[in-house]
Amino acid sequence: MEYMVVAISAIVLVFLIQTFLHGDVARRALWVLFLAFVARLVVHVLLLRSHLLPYGGDNYTYELWAERIVEIWNREGFQFVAIDAVSVPCNLFALVIYVCGGPAPLACTSVVAVIACALCILMYRFARLIGADERASYRLLVLTAFMPAFMLHTSDTFKDGFNVFCVMACLALATSNVQRFDIRKLLLLLPLLWVLWNVRPYMVFMCGLPLVLGFVGARRALPLCTLALLAGLLVPLVFFPETAQDTAIGTMQEQLERGQSEAVRLGNAEGGSGVVFDDGGNPWSAILPKLTYTVLSPFPWTGGSAVLQFAKIETLVWYLLIFHAIRGARHLWRQSRRVLMLLLLFVVPCTIVYATSMSNIGLIFRQRMPIVMVVSLLAAVAWTQAARKPGQGASRTPAPRPEPVRRRTVVEPWT
Repeated sequence: MEYMVVAISAIVLVFLIQTFLHGDVARRALWVLFLAFVARLVVHVLLLRSHLLPYGGDNYTYELWAERIVEIWNREGFQFVAIDAVSVPCNLFALVIYVCGGPAPLACTSVVAVIACALCILMYRFARLIGADERASYRLLVLTAFMPAFMLHTSDTFKDGFNVFCVMACLALATSNVQRFDIRKLLLLLPLLWVLWNVRPYMVFMCGLPLVLGFVGARRALPLCTLALLAGLLVPLVFFPETAQDTAIGTMQEQLERGQSEAVRLGNAEGGSGVVFDDGGNPWSAILPKLTYTVLSPFPWTGGSAVLQFAKIETLVWYLLIFHAIRGARHLWRQSRRVLMLLLLFVVPCTIVYATSMSNIGLIFRQRMPIVMVVSLLAAVAWTQAARKPGQGASRTPAPRPEPVRRRTVVEPWT
């Protein structure tokens, strides 16, 4: 039955490609994404589960929780079981285990691989949405499919694939709404935010500012819809401040304080990839070195585990993406400032928050994957502009227009 789930996952992938991609792009993407799907299963079997690559921890914990959920279902019937902050992945894995009649890590990984390939399709459509051409968007699809860190963390039962997909889907809906307002996009956002809340809750707040800009700053948004949206956000704060404090806002503050606490940072710093800063216990001290490590690590000279050395391959690609993204951001600043501001409202606060809790290169390497995805979108815009202007850039003086040709009228004499 486990192999049947893998086959069904492959069929779902083909359906997604044929539904959301069209024409020649769909045909080319089919082979690329199918290869990416198979590659993740191979990495799962040969590297992770065989312990040839000493990496993992959270994946085994999620499988254990999923097996406990199956036990609850057998006793009390089907229900959504809330477990810590990863309820959605654990319940989904539990469903796969229940169908397979026992532990099924390969089947669970195939589901994660489908989500990873779905993100590649989303990245293609997102890039097209912000102005990248078909060639640059397809290049981004291929790059996303085989980015080493993203492949590694979507080759087992990690939650990172769920997190990145939900974040990028929310940002894509907000960007689409900036260009053309549609209240139905808000209805699509609600289940995405619910899933994200049950995967990595603090990322809901990281998406908060871009989402507000996407719906309040939309060009065709009706004032009534805008006021209703703002009123819905403010009512709990005005009339029920203690309720808001105990739920969303309280969760945000609790997670931020826990991530920035000295005890947690020192605990995460233990191990080969740990980093300790001389900040006196203040998370906001030594902010420049922390930002440098958050954005640019692991450095070429950094020692550590085999996985950390493997991560340096992606880091080199990451440096190139940053270089191209700066050029893409300059173009968006001239063409679509609202879209650029929406993307920056996610990247900048998220980077700062990660920097204040920076204590482990390996941990940051995983957590900054949504930032890498957003930056790669800007790089795709730069690739498009470079393709449109081959050989230009040395001179910005437009070529003079040729003089119009004046036709001479010949009058034939009457005979």
